[in-house]
Amino acid sequence: MTDDREAARPVTVMVVDDHPMWRDAVARDLAEAGFDVVATAGDGPQAVRRAKAAEPDVLVLDLNLPGLPGVEVCKEVVAAHPTLRVLVLSASGEHADVLEAVKSGATGYLVKSASTEELLDAVRRTAVGDAVFTPGLAGLVLGEYRRLASEPAPVTADQPVAPQLTERETEVLRLVAKGLSYKQIAERLVISHRTVQNHVQNTLGKLQLHNRVELVRYAIEAGLDDA
Repeated sequence: MTDDREAARPVTVMVVDDHPMWRDAVARDLAEAGFDVVATAGDGPQAVRRAKAAEPDVLVLDLNLPGLPGVEVCKEVVAAHPTLRVLVLSASGEHADVLEAVKSGATGYLVKSASTEELLDAVRRTAVGDAVFTPGLAGLVLGEYRRLASEPAPVTADQPVAPQLTERETEVLRLVAKGLSYKQIAERLVISHRTVQNHVQNTLGKLQLHNRVELVRYAIEAGLDDA
């Protein structure tokens, strides 16, 4: 019964934007689509405080905020709540802004020219763990992962032993590294979406990683995207 109740629970969302009309419109669209909008904020410090208190499933975040930049807000809230997923909704489609957002912990990036339906779909997919990007930006992000992975990793005195993943966990990780969504992975492996999520969560725990962004980087460093 717990799973049924959990499945029936609406996705909780927080909207952060310094323009009240835009913020209210996004919050209204999300609420009308069945999401539970648990908080909104109009500046960086307020966003951090309210996100830590409300603990939404998804944070819809603008980058250009007074008081504290959006990338810093992202870093703080993801550090405090690693399971929280951040979808950046920004007027900027500049590559530097996209990469900075991803490095700060965002799992998706949508430009404000997106339609309401695209936004709703992006929030739904972000909530289940998919990495969602405005068309044309996904390849850029994957390219940055590859560049980072080519850099030598820092050496520590007590290098931990690499954790052992099961064959299925490795298989799922390889498909994540190739950029497939959880739904696509489920179809490819003929397993349920929930099973894919469970494998990813188990892998995150074993590797001591916090989100899909770190997971993809790990997989690329391990060469799994070319396997």
